[in-house]
Amino acid sequence: MVNTNTSALGIIFPNSYDALIPELVNLRLMASIPFASRYRLIDFVLSSMANCGISNISLMVNNNYHSLMDHLGSGREWDLVRKNGGLHIFPPFAEKTSKLYNGRVGAVASILGFLRAQKEKYVVLSDSNIAVNFDFQAMIAHHVETGADVTAAYNEQELPESIRRARENTKGLYYTFDVDDGRITKIYLNKKDGGIHKFGMNMYVIERERFIDLIDEASVHGYEYLERDVLIPQLARLNVQGYRYDGYVARISGMKSYFDENMKLLDDYNLDALFSGAPIYTKIRDDNPTRYVDGAKVKNVMVADGCVIEGEVENSILFRGVRVAKGAKVKNCILMQDTVVESGAQLEYLITDKKTTITAGKQMKGTDTFPAYIPKYHAV
Repeated sequence: MVNTNTSALGIIFPNSYDALIPELVNLRLMASIPFASRYRLIDFVLSSMANCGISNISLMVNNNYHSLMDHLGSGREWDLVRKNGGLHIFPPFAEKTSKLYNGRVGAVASILGFLRAQKEKYVVLSDSNIAVNFDFQAMIAHHVETGADVTAAYNEQELPESIRRARENTKGLYYTFDVDDGRITKIYLNKKDGGIHKFGMNMYVIERERFIDLIDEASVHGYEYLERDVLIPQLARLNVQGYRYDGYVARISGMKSYFDENMKLLDDYNLDALFSGAPIYTKIRDDNPTRYVDGAKVKNVMVADGCVIEGEVENSILFRGVRVAKGAKVKNCILMQDTVVESGAQLEYLITDKKTTITAGKQMKGTDTFPAYIPKYHAV
């Protein structure tokens, strides 16, 4: 792991965009959603910060955070067990000033005392609905070089249909930018237009002292959202710089995008684009290598450790401990941890949550536009 002395602390918001994918966040939060056969979404931004020497990281959790705490533990896998700094998890109501929050302002206002006591010069903010291998050092260097008050990361892409049509827009706010010579001149809220946009990645760099002043002032007025309530009204006064990211971005904005972004990793080009940079760390589960029993047929799959495959698996992603019995056929599926597919079952375009059982002889099929979903612990 890279161990540099970056003078920045990180703040991650694990519950952001939960409303966009209610099926998978019923018993967990966005940051805990399994991704790419052995990871959770939080692993990508957390590893990116740790790889850039950010060793003081806080998580502002809101609800459903038990699975996240179980996954992160003490932060050992990310080298965040420290005497100074390390990993901090701030649940709601942990202190008199902390509460359930809607946006970043409401969340950070509850830990202003903690922020004032820190020594780092910069604050790096990020949500956790994006799988990306991000270089925060480069973004901080860009922030310093341009003399920005705030630097916002963006990538250029079409807006996902799932968020353009989201009903609960107040819980799934997204932002696009107009950029002139590097400076963000306009921020659009929940834009609906088609075509390629400068799509905000919800990653920001700002000096800690300035950030405290902005949050302090905003919280006095009862504001909740950093972009909508703080940055947009002050774009003329603040130097808000854009930082264009050209690397691989997997953005989760609904069940369909979750399915598609996982399936894209079956293409070696996309897999290398996401994982060929700095390493991505995750919770260790000591298990045996996957075992392929005589007669098993496997084609174009991503398989984690601990699986036992006796049947046929094609174009699918299998998480740890999945068992596919003899005579079972799995095609175009995502099977999460410890899923059991019994003999003779036939699955296509299916997402199973953890510890799900598909009983013998059962046929279950979704479509490429609407993959079927089986909840956690269910047997069907």
